[in-house]
Amino acid sequence: MAAAETAAAMAKTLASFSPPTSSAASSTSFPPPPPATTRSSPTTSSSPSSSSPPLQRPPPRRCRGGHPLPSSVISSVALANPSPRTAAAPAAWSASPTSAPPTTPTSASSSAARASPTTPSAASTLAAAASETRPVAAEAAGAAGARGVPGRRRRPDLIAAKTMTDRGLWLHRDRRIVGPIPGVAVGDVFLYRAELCVLGVHGAVQAGIDFVPASQVPEGEPIAVSIVSSGGYQDDEDAADDVLVYTGSGGRVGRNSVWHSADQKLERGNLALERSMTYGIELRVVRAHPADATPTGRVYVYDGLYKVVDCDRHVGRSGCHVFRFKLLRMQGQDDCGLKNLKLAEHLKAQLAAGAKPEGYAKRDISRKRELLPVPLFNNIDEDVDPRLFDYVARPDFPSPAVAPRGCKCVADCSTNCLCEKRNKCGFAYSNGVLLRGRPVIFECGDSCKCPPTCPNRVAQKGMRHQLEVFRSRDTGWGVRSLDVIQAGSFVCELSGEVLTREEAKYVSAEHATYLIDPTRFPERWREWGDVSEAIPDRPPPEFADRPEPGYFLDVSRKRNVACYISHSSVPNVFVQFVLYGHEAESYPHIMIFAMENIPPLRELSIDYGIGQECVGMLAQ
Repeated sequence: MAAAETAAAMAKTLASFSPPTSSAASSTSFPPPPPATTRSSPTTSSSPSSSSPPLQRPPPRRCRGGHPLPSSVISSVALANPSPRTAAAPAAWSASPTSAPPTTPTSASSSAARASPTTPSAASTLAAAASETRPVAAEAAGAAGARGVPGRRRRPDLIAAKTMTDRGLWLHRDRRIVGPIPGVAVGDVFLYRAELCVLGVHGAVQAGIDFVPASQVPEGEPIAVSIVSSGGYQDDEDAADDVLVYTGSGGRVGRNSVWHSADQKLERGNLALERSMTYGIELRVVRAHPADATPTGRVYVYDGLYKVVDCDRHVGRSGCHVFRFKLLRMQGQDDCGLKNLKLAEHLKAQLAAGAKPEGYAKRDISRKRELLPVPLFNNIDEDVDPRLFDYVARPDFPSPAVAPRGCKCVADCSTNCLCEKRNKCGFAYSNGVLLRGRPVIFECGDSCKCPPTCPNRVAQKGMRHQLEVFRSRDTGWGVRSLDVIQAGSFVCELSGEVLTREEAKYVSAEHATYLIDPTRFPERWREWGDVSEAIPDRPPPEFADRPEPGYFLDVSRKRNVACYISHSSVPNVFVQFVLYGHEAESYPHIMIFAMENIPPLRELSIDYGIGQECVGMLAQ
């Protein structure tokens, strides 16, 4: 991916961490869902500055030796619960939290309501900060990626991060913050180290240990606040459970070597970890895991808070002395994110080998009509409702009266071809990732001369992530993925039996509950890639009025996996209309794209455009 495109993709992922103001998650699988469940919304307030009163901190925590926390360390609890007298801090010190995605569901249940670590009193501040951050992130990255750095390797993620720094868009800039970062949930996944920096999860771009230097601590001792465990040392021990043995820093031959050529010293990050053990400070832990389908070949999973409980110095496998720190995960947190990721990999491997893991009622309800099998999981009851319907991967639209026009490109489409002109603002995708939402995307079709590998053929190719329908105690039926889904990626198509609006008039009131109206979906595609709220001189493109979809989808007899996606007013996927194979704009395909990075086993949710009162009626 080109530098500008990669930078834009990374920053759009960062921008997806925006705060919900309210939430209502319920299943909209058909038949209709049970009553909606609710997720609470995180809030925040300003962090300290020279002109504001000090924060109201909780009582000092003490380690076994009785030492209080260093006075300069700021607890994230204090950030979230300021004194009522705290004045508004300058923008550069604003602790603007990000959104709180739903708790990652385990193999037995869906995401449940999750309490926010912050107080409702700062909801307005939170919403204002996030509405500014969302659009600017994408614009800043897109502009930065095009410039590059003379004489250096172009790292679009770092270029985007620097540009966002220049615009004051980094969150939680104060590296003295300990504890959880508001809006970042256990199990959240990231594709770039720079994302961790921008969100304040881990402030060091390359170093595995992020710490407050002794010069910023009145006690004169460095304090560690977070680590990234990436398996970079041969003495690391990480079983993806609640115990992590982390090798200290230093002593390596080269930056990318796992071997040590010199003894490690008790300094910098190593000393900071040892001091954090003495003070009993909770550290944020991020674990890296190989992932072939991601831009960097790995994924970073936030695993929550740990404490250093032991430290020793011994002779490592290279024959040099190394420090090893034993970290223990704090209780009361959601399941370990890396554990869920490895569980998903194990389940996927079993299904691919022809096995049917425990809890699975069927290996493929699509009957090979999708590119990937769609398993059915239910370890709650005997309900096998999704097996009773005819599976239809794509809707059968009326045949066009006139053959559609196609581009004449003999290779991948260029910037001046017919399909590019139809899309007005340029092609919609970069390496399969949606760059900007629009009323309708025109993909190349059967009449086009370009090859199947054309980058303007994305949604029409079908699912690329293994989705499964699962039974949930919270939302009835739901959908989740066994793969990491990158923000902006195509997820699946919503399909059923096509009825014209005239035919729908003769449907009974009872049968009408099985009809999906494409016009009811909110235009959340406008949020994807829009930077106008933060950059006034970059207004959104003016799109011509398009005909409204002239059909309904009847899912009473025929449906697909998308029909089981739950409803939420704070969704993680959205609808984007796509045309290919015909030019009838009143019959667009209802394609679903990811609004954020979605980890494996986390439930998908979409905004169906129904009010809370409608959810209650459907639940009956």
